[in-house]
Amino acid sequence: MCGRYTLKTHRKKIQERMGVDELPDLVPRYNLGPTQDGLVVRTGDSPGTRTAAMLRWGLIPAWTKDKASLPLLINARAETVASKGAFRDSFKRRRCLVVADGFYEWSRRGALRQPFHFTVDHGEPFAMAGLWDSWHPPGASPGETLDTFAIVTTTANEILAPHHDRMPVILEPNLYDDWLNPLLTDTGALERVLVPFPAIRMLARAVSARVNSIKFDDAACLEPPESEATARARPPRPATSGDQLDLGLG
Repeated sequence: MCGRYTLKTHRKKIQERMGVDELPDLVPRYNLGPTQDGLVVRTGDSPGTRTAAMLRWGLIPAWTKDKASLPLLINARAETVASKGAFRDSFKRRRCLVVADGFYEWSRRGALRQPFHFTVDHGEPFAMAGLWDSWHPPGASPGETLDTFAIVTTTANEILAPHHDRMPVILEPNLYDDWLNPLLTDTGALERVLVPFPAIRMLARAVSARVNSIKFDDAACLEPPESEATARARPPRPATSGDQLDLGLG
């Protein structure tokens, strides 16, 4: 699954990588979680164009009467996205790119859950396959709609598998146009791109337990775990007469 991610890349690089001319106001995000607003790229009004917007994470299907009775739909499984009622229509007609530069997953170590931060191509921004929908609250005025999104997940690759059995679908840039194209409704063709990203192009790094709490959203979330950070900060122990020194002479 994907339950937290990061986006701290400079806006100019995001514009270049995602092929958009304008971006909404952005602040660096180190621990973006469900029900919060994330940067999403959708097809523009003119053919072949793209537009960026901030949407709420947690898809609410257009047909929903009472969102309070709906589970929080932050992920859509690739295996059922074409058939599940909450996602079926969006999968055909309302696909988007969810922009990130890393995401988190947790690995259980005994009684503890250690967070790891996963990046692609040495920390470059990337697009996760997303779905969006526009929900109109009952009784609200015509202009009061809420645009929301979910992230499509697939089976874990070799770097994710030791930590979790799912991962977000990460799209190659040459697939962006097809994924965004609302005229492409062949679900079979779309499903073929919902595969694990090559593990060789990813890096996993243990990070601070601050990520466990959604109230923390700063650069300290990406620091090493406490024990590692403490060890690095500790000054070297002075050598004593009883120490064996390796001077590298042999």
